[in-house]
Amino acid sequence: MDAARRGGRGNLPTPAHSFVGRDRELATISILLDRARLITLTGPGGIGKTRLAAEALRRYRKAITGCARVHWVRLARLANDSDAVAVAEEVAHTVIEADFSGRSVWDALVDSLARTDTTGRTPHTTLVLDNCEHILAAAASVVTDLLEAIPEVTIVATSREPLGWIDEYLIPVPPLTRRHAVALFRRRAELTGHPITGTKEISIAAEICRHVHNNPLYIQLAAARLVHQAPAMILHGLTGHAGDTRLRWSHGPKVGADPRHRGVTDVIAWSYRLCTDTERLLFDRLSVFAAGYDTNPDDPTDTLVDVGADLDAIETICCDDDTDSDTNATTDDNSDNTWSGKDSDTAVTLARREIEGLLERLVERSLVSVHMTADTVRYSLVESLRVFARHQLCQRSTAGVDELARVADRHLLYYRDKIAYAVANWLDPEGPELLDWARATRTNTVTAIETSLASGQASIGLEMCLGLITLHVPFISGSVREMRRWTERCLDATRTVTPQPGELQIEAMAVLAWLALMQGLPEDAERMLEDCVTACVSDADAAATWRHTTEIDTGLPARVEYTWGLELLLVRRDARAVTVLTRARDKFDALGDHGTASYDETVAGLAASLLGPAQQAHQITQDFLDRANASRAPRAKSWAELARAVALTLHGDPAKALALERTALAYQLTTGDRWTGIWAVEFRTWSLAHLITDLLSTGNPDRDRLVALATEIAHLAGGTTTLCAELGVSIKAMGPFADESGKAVAVARRVLGLDAFTAAETRGSRLRPELSEVQRLALGTLTINIPPAEQAPSRWHELSPAEHQVATLAAAGWTNTAISARRGTSVRTIDSQVTAILHKLAITSREDIIDHIPRDVIDQVRTETTRQPHRASQKRNIETHVQPRP
Repeated sequence: MDAARRGGRGNLPTPAHSFVGRDRELATISILLDRARLITLTGPGGIGKTRLAAEALRRYRKAITGCARVHWVRLARLANDSDAVAVAEEVAHTVIEADFSGRSVWDALVDSLARTDTTGRTPHTTLVLDNCEHILAAAASVVTDLLEAIPEVTIVATSREPLGWIDEYLIPVPPLTRRHAVALFRRRAELTGHPITGTKEISIAAEICRHVHNNPLYIQLAAARLVHQAPAMILHGLTGHAGDTRLRWSHGPKVGADPRHRGVTDVIAWSYRLCTDTERLLFDRLSVFAAGYDTNPDDPTDTLVDVGADLDAIETICCDDDTDSDTNATTDDNSDNTWSGKDSDTAVTLARREIEGLLERLVERSLVSVHMTADTVRYSLVESLRVFARHQLCQRSTAGVDELARVADRHLLYYRDKIAYAVANWLDPEGPELLDWARATRTNTVTAIETSLASGQASIGLEMCLGLITLHVPFISGSVREMRRWTERCLDATRTVTPQPGELQIEAMAVLAWLALMQGLPEDAERMLEDCVTACVSDADAAATWRHTTEIDTGLPARVEYTWGLELLLVRRDARAVTVLTRARDKFDALGDHGTASYDETVAGLAASLLGPAQQAHQITQDFLDRANASRAPRAKSWAELARAVALTLHGDPAKALALERTALAYQLTTGDRWTGIWAVEFRTWSLAHLITDLLSTGNPDRDRLVALATEIAHLAGGTTTLCAELGVSIKAMGPFADESGKAVAVARRVLGLDAFTAAETRGSRLRPELSEVQRLALGTLTINIPPAEQAPSRWHELSPAEHQVATLAAAGWTNTAISARRGTSVRTIDSQVTAILHKLAITSREDIIDHIPRDVIDQVRTETTRQPHRASQKRNIETHVQPRP
């Protein structure tokens, strides 16, 4: 047996120059190696399963005491049709140094793995089976027999899908963290002689890593392009659409690299050729959906609600009409996995009822990403896989049938119809679910809008834009700027078709004028509003005098009336806004658009409170609240509560207003409507300021109470400034709203003084919009910790750099064994270091270390707490518990 040819008995792969990160996974594998029988590292091609396994085994061998055997078996060299005998022979070639007996391969393999040492004991043996996915059934059979025959063996497998053994531990290997992805790119760039140094280049490198979804192999391939292109040119080629260059990247190193890993196409094709015909067809059709992404759990928390498509969308868009699943019975026999880049000659179709099972298989094969919440499951292709799949879908086109265009058109019409349904029913009891759906599908609706423009169906795209704006999606997910650009593009495109959709265009201009007002662009809004009126009013005299006849209905559409009323309110501070807005509400109701009518009535109530007499404000807002309560529409009720709260604040009862504001805000947090949430926060600052004014009027106010109220105003003002900047809206341009907010800030500044107010406002500006922290602060479920006075220095500085790292992990709750695995040192060394730490800090317990952690290190302790590995239970389940210390 040629051991050298097979990689050497017991040899691990050569240490990787570019290994970075993976601390969480390394710690988990280290603990499992002492307890588990089968550990399978799963993930897509190039994600680093082999390197992670090798690094984990190197650290494990270094950390443990005594003798342990490790054998590394490279299965990638086996053909796809290899059986269990071939797999066993490959394992034997690696494990058995020499055998001249007449035993069978299996007997020789078992005897070798079960061989005792000089003490008569059978050492613990770790057998690594690298790259199992193409011989999955055969590998699983050999693994099952080995685990049954040899109790002392632990098997570590790397595979793009699980082996399926009953007690298999699955460790999904995620992408690198963003920080580690950039670090890897920079290391690989140095090898090309083109190091990445400047801030701009590092930022470009981060964008390149994002486009290749922080996959280590793709990062290496991208960095290799630096020999031929500047970083900006590489990034320019990563479009995710037609013309994306990644599939055409020249192959990487031809020596020292697996042939499957020499290019992006090679990596993906290896998995693609293992799929059945129906799996390939579904995979290809999934390319019409928006690209998704995978994340590393150690990255800052990302909201995944707007990634992926749900099962209904995939089934409806990807299935073939009038398809019987029985017709596919012969196409799933994947006996010949030779891949030529084209579909087989056999006609393949997809029945709706089989798509869910096919999706699950594609997820298992690491070709489709799955995104699960408590009550939803969504699926997506990461960008590189989507580019590959779209190329394959184009290859499926036949004479006269553009397959990509056909499926993309179904995608467009599906999302058009779903948005139209949501617009018609968003104020009904199912409204919250519809709004959740609209938020979660933003990327796919934008993809559909792109399709409408590319396919000459801009009117459909324009309908979708207006629907999304009606549902307030730009204020929930994405931004106003982005949605305004899409609407303008669709509107411009409709002007090139015949006949032109006149009514739709007028509605779009009115909506764009409204968005311009939100962005603080009154000149743009006025110009578009004038264009709307010119297009609507045929009588020349009426067109010339419409601004002076607010009491007369000149026949303007509801959307135009609403935008006009809003302009009167925000730009002109004109009390006649109430009349125009009330008329617009009646027109929306007549059209059956009760959701927009309720929002319009909210603005009318606010206009009455800000510009009208107290009696009018109270009457309009109370009537609105009564109707909303009777309708049992929670969104309308929250709007009515806000309008009523403003009337109470400005006309007599700010304390009662605060209760209504919090009730409304609590609901808005459940919907994710950040725009309405901003106003709930702003209105709270108004109420707090009026409370301060009322307290000052007593002549003997509670100073502590005044400071607390003023400090909250400052925090909220800073937080809303940050949130508005992200959304692309401007409170400063909101006329009387800005006036009231300015008054509230002035009141708080007088109480605190300029320096204290500025400091509190700055702390508020650091509240994170993505976590709705300013809204939670206003709701009372979040507090801002004011930094305490400078404390006396601890003895932390007496620790060495290595002891700093060990102390940080110990404070985060890591055991000495876990720390040794993490740092690649022996447990004895960690024991000594912990003893030294306790002595230098003059404490007697590991639990006391946390009291000596400097403020600038405490976030790292919290992070390490979430990474903390825990030993398996009797059922061999590992759970990660977040237990931050108080």
